[in-house]
Amino acid sequence: MKANYIYELEMKVRDYECDLQGIVNNANYQHYLEHTRHEFLHTRGISFAALHDDGIDAVVARLTMAFKTPLRSGDSFVSKLRVEKTGIKYVFYQDIYRLPDLQCCLKSQVETVCLIDGRLGLCPELDRLLPTQNE
Repeated sequence: MKANYIYELEMKVRDYECDLQGIVNNANYQHYLEHTRHEFLHTRGISFAALHDDGIDAVVARLTMAFKTPLRSGDSFVSKLRVEKTGIKYVFYQDIYRLPDLQCCLKSQVETVCLIDGRLGLCPELDRLLPTQNE
């Protein structure tokens, strides 16, 4: 997987996100990934809620996560992403690295599709997220 990220978001693990083993519960990584995608959209002038109001719903079609190193309560980390378009899918490659040592904690791939008024379709608003040849 290429690592030419186009967005990064720093976060910190909260106590309640950890399980009895003292590590972040696997389900919380999905929250980190989703929050990163929503913040990325926001920085690009796209509101997830406004898209919905316009009849456009970007939904996760497939998600794969490979857990590498666990995060623990109080750990700081950076969530990074890049995005590509394959047919009607927007594929987000998202990885999480612990700070400050940049140890890889999670590698993921999130495939999303758009429902336009309830039907699969292309979304020009999300096409703007794709890097140009000059990036």
